[in-house]
Amino acid sequence: MLLRMSTLLLRTLREDPADAEVPSHRLLLRAGYVRRAAPGGYTWLPLGKLVLDRITAIVRDEMTAIGDQEVHFPALLPAEPYRTSGRWTEYGDLLFTLADRKGAEHLLAPTHEEMAALLVKDLFTSYRDFPVTLFQIQTKFRDEARPRAGVLRGREFLMKDAYSFDLDPAGLQAAYDRHREAYRRVFARLGLDVTVVAATSGAMGGSASEEFLAATPVGEDTYVGCTACDYAANTEAVVTRAPAAGDPDAHRAAEVHDTPETPTIASLVDLANTRALGGRTGWTAADTLKNVVLTVRRPGAEEAELLVVGLPGDRDVDLKRVEAVLHPATVAVFDDWSAHPELVRGYLGPQILAKHGIRYLVDPRVVTGSTWLTGANEPGRHATDVVCGRDFVADGTIEAAEVRPGDPCPACPDGELTMRRGIEVGHIFQLGRRFTDAFAVDVLGPDGKPVRPTMGCYGIGVSRAVAAVAEQHHDDRGLVWPAAVAPCDVHLVAAGKGPQLDAALDLGGRLAADGLRVLVDDRTHVSAGVKFTDAELIGIPRAVVVGRRLADGYVELRDRATGERTEMPVEGLVERLRDEVGATRRDRV
Repeated sequence: MLLRMSTLLLRTLREDPADAEVPSHRLLLRAGYVRRAAPGGYTWLPLGKLVLDRITAIVRDEMTAIGDQEVHFPALLPAEPYRTSGRWTEYGDLLFTLADRKGAEHLLAPTHEEMAALLVKDLFTSYRDFPVTLFQIQTKFRDEARPRAGVLRGREFLMKDAYSFDLDPAGLQAAYDRHREAYRRVFARLGLDVTVVAATSGAMGGSASEEFLAATPVGEDTYVGCTACDYAANTEAVVTRAPAAGDPDAHRAAEVHDTPETPTIASLVDLANTRALGGRTGWTAADTLKNVVLTVRRPGAEEAELLVVGLPGDRDVDLKRVEAVLHPATVAVFDDWSAHPELVRGYLGPQILAKHGIRYLVDPRVVTGSTWLTGANEPGRHATDVVCGRDFVADGTIEAAEVRPGDPCPACPDGELTMRRGIEVGHIFQLGRRFTDAFAVDVLGPDGKPVRPTMGCYGIGVSRAVAAVAEQHHDDRGLVWPAAVAPCDVHLVAAGKGPQLDAALDLGGRLAADGLRVLVDDRTHVSAGVKFTDAELIGIPRAVVVGRRLADGYVELRDRATGERTEMPVEGLVERLRDEVGATRRDRV
């Protein structure tokens, strides 16, 4: 393949676009890989489409290598299967919905588990047909409220999804493990540094769930790692190590104190130490019990219900963690205090919640026998020695508190958690029978009795992976593509006109004839300096400069990643590039 920049649909930009928020967004626009078509929608220009296609090919290669079979579902789907599964409601405003000319409701698919389950139900009737795994690489749609960061978070994106069907949990586990390892190979071939982290299942449902996060400071996902073991988890999935429970009756009786003008934890702690509330000093925010009022709205519900979350006062509620636990409900901070006079703002304690029928969930650190300084449910008053299991009883626990660096690792006795950021490029799920139950997918087992298959789902964000690679592979001059995903293998730059341009085109033709992908900058209306700047911005792994030493039979080979420059005879260059590119294509990680 030979591309000539004089005729290529390509416009590089000297300045960063005003709306570009992260390096991948900025550089993919500047280097001419994508153009914004609409909020959350991008046109892939020729160089960008080549990168997208190379990543797609790697993903397809690894999926077929483990026996997955490729299908292609429609993007426009009827509403009924999603109503049956419950996800028409669960997805809520994220769904793009529409009606056809007859008034029938449809949606633009955000994912296709329903279609996969129905296809298997339609085609397979016996245990002999299993296991089976299908995959597709398909455009998906989600009505993001705030599309941002270019192709990292758009409303339209390219996904690879695989769907496994097995007859028992052991088969599902084997399929899950097989895809987990295949994903490691995919991301290694893409040149992505990824961490596999425990995750929540969200709208997918099921049990086990793991994300593949590409490390980058601009990542939308926050995850933790342990300093002493290999534990890693999305913050939404972090489990708090609870202290040992105690005897509720081993404490002095609760005592109410006047604490005027202390609606905040900080002001309460100051006063408690000044006045030695409860006969003690040394109070800290961690000794207080903060009670945060939330509203929870279930899908399809007309009214929200109240939920109070109790947690140590040195922690804040993380609404993303709350929503991960309560999914598919949506959660918001309560603000209509006048409608609930029993809830005293700034002085709320758990002692009266059960009487008013308000659900109360506590942080795992609030264990039976723990004692707290908390609100007395009267303006300007707090209580000391309020004991869990004696003065109040929670309806359960919830992982709602923010996760912080230095928190103890839940998986080992000595480690502490560190905070990191990443881009989700893959997610695998053990779905179980949620969708086969929804559609009554049954086959005859070996004993003639019905067997219901169990499902797994395995997704890779293909278009998102383009941006993730760009985030991890760039410098202050532009993109630095790994060889496996670069749009071309070689970028030829003619530093002058006449013989140098003719030689660059001739060399490009020879390399293309040997199977290399070649981009030749044959533009005659721009200076050599602009050509060099564009070559660095575009980021192809190898650049060949056809310049002043052409008369001596030499050209310059530049390595984009290392900056190394080597003068080589033309014939030696052709042989070297042929061998290097051939070796790269033969290698499989």
